[in-house]
Order: sequence, then C-alpha cells, then structure tokens
Amino acid sequence: MRLRTFAIILLVAVLGIGAFILRTVYLAGYFRGIDSHFDGECRLIQGPIGAEDIAIDRSAGVAYISGYDRRAAMSGRPQPGAIHMYDLNAESIAPTNITPEADTSFQPHGISIWTGPDHKRALYVVNHPAPGTRPYLHSVEVFDVLAGALRHRTTITDARLVMPNDIVAVDESRFYVTNTHRNPPGSMQSIETYLRLRGANVLYFGAHGLEVAADDLIFPNGINVSRDGKTIYVASTTMQEVQLYDRDPSSGALQLRGGIYLGSGLDNIDVDEDGNLWIGAHPNLLAVAAMPDDPKALSPSQVLRVSFVGDGAKIDEMFLDRGDRISGVSVAARYGNRLLLGQIFNNGILDCTMKTK
Repeated sequence: MRLRTFAIILLVAVLGIGAFILRTVYLAGYFRGIDSHFDGECRLIQGPIGAEDIAIDRSAGVAYISGYDRRAAMSGRPQPGAIHMYDLNAESIAPTNITPEADTSFQPHGISIWTGPDHKRALYVVNHPAPGTRPYLHSVEVFDVLAGALRHRTTITDARLVMPNDIVAVDESRFYVTNTHRNPPGSMQSIETYLRLRGANVLYFGAHGLEVAADDLIFPNGINVSRDGKTIYVASTTMQEVQLYDRDPSSGALQLRGGIYLGSGLDNIDVDEDGNLWIGAHPNLLAVAAMPDDPKALSPSQVLRVSFVGDGAKIDEMFLDRGDRISGVSVAARYGNRLLLGQIFNNGILDCTMKTK
C-alpha cells in the first residue's frame, strides 16, 4: 500500500514537472509558426555589432545606435563597445563610431536621446562593465551632443543598478531605467526568468538620486515615455505585455494604469512622432537563448505597432522574419516611412522602407 501511494505521488510529481516544462516552452513560443512578411524593402547596414538599441533624434534626422560584441564579452574577450551615429538624410552613408576612444569598460546597452526646447541635446546610456571587472558596477553614462560628437558629462553608479537594461530621459537631468531582474547573472537569475518570478523594478533618477518608481515586476525590459510626458511604457518580456503607468511629472512617481497583452517576448519600445509604439519582439524566446553559443543560430524577429484609438489599443504586426534577414531583433525605430531594426548579437542594422507608414 505504501509503495502504491509513493508511486502515485511520484507520478503526480513527474506529470506536474512535465506540465510546467511544456507550459514554459509553449509560452516561450517554441511551437509558434513563422510566416515571414514585410510590406516594403530592407537593406543590411553593417558596422555596429550587437546594435541592441536605436534612438532617433527626429528633429535632426539622426539615429544613435548602441552596441557591443556580446559573444566576445561572454567568452571573456571583451571588445570596446560603441555609439554609432547614422545620418538618415544622407544617401549611402555608413554609421559612424562617435566613441572611438572607448575601451572595454564601455559596453553600452539601452540609450535615450533628449532634446530640449533650446535645442540642447543629451544622450543617456546604460553601460555594463567588462566581464571580470571588480567591482562589477553598472552605470548610466550621460553625454552632451555637440555637432555630431559626444562630450561626456557624468557617470551615475548605484548598487540598485543590479541588471539595468533600458533607459528613457524625461528632461536634461532626470530619467527612468529598468532592472530586468532582482538578481545578478547566475543561477538565481535563471530561476527568476524561467519561473517568471516578481522582484524586478523601474528606477527613477531625480533630485534625490535613484529611487524605486515601480517595484515587484516581472522582467521589465524596454521603457519609453509618451509624447506628452504623462505615461511611461514598460515592456515585460516574459509576461508579453506593455504596462502603462501614469506619471507625476513633478515627483516622478508612477502609478500602474493597466497593460496591453501582445503575445510575444517584448524588447525595446520606440515612440514615433504620432505617439504609436514600435516594439522589437522575440516570438521564440528559446531561440534567443541559443544565440550566445552559436553564431549560426537563427532567432525569429518580429515588430509590433501599438496604436491608441480612443480608450483602446490597435495592434499590428508590421514585420516578421525567421531570422534570415535579421536575427534576434531588439528594437524597431520609425522615421517617416523608414524603419530601423537592431539586433542583439550580430553585425549591422536593417534599414527598411515601408510602403505604408
């Protein structure tokens, strides 16, 4: 009788674990079919490696691209990262490295461009130290933009920058930054990811330094702000939704308003001139996880547009690719009928011309 009871308990446990694994694989998009499509033409612009984020200064017609060689860094051979500038009004101009003197301590991730009413410009950059650096402190690097060049203004470090990913500036000296996890890289972070555990946050930098603006989140990744500055958008990768927060412009406080489920592994968010959200997404998150160890691995890429209509939201899939044209897309930034796509690991960005905006 005891043996039978033990066998039943063991069977239930095995079935439970199997169901959990199957559910995790399903939610990660492993079984999703990919029917590549895009209404337009694209060309690969080589140069930036691991172009994870793109920020467009629309008034100047310039895109800033952040990137570093993640595979080299993960293998213990870090290379200097870079910020590239890409002139969107010029014909056949390659991106220019505007941080040529950077060393391996510069591994830029999320970026945000701020333009003031007096045309002053600042670029905010999430930066990771090179692997093996002690102490291993992440930072936010702030640059003033001067006639096609960057002048470093300040470095902001804080122990609360545990796993910073993306950033959005809301004025010349204030910003929000996401921590995708509460744990640094390691086994606990992996458990946090696959079990979709809460504990990550969004930090706000204001008059009192860094403070927690939104807490107990699940994998907050991309972040951006509405055109009127009243709403903060946060992409939750494993929850596959964009969360909307009401923002108090004076204090920086955030209040969750709701979420929009998109059904894909969301990455960075671009807000275009019409207030629409353009989101680089991973329809198969398990394929992304295979990319660090295999340069030939393909990860499907998706671009979703969220348009706000009245009190609702309209979702359009604007781009889908098996990974042949661009693998592991992380950002989609719109400029007129142009769409710039960046990727996490490989060389170059995709410069696409849409037939319809």
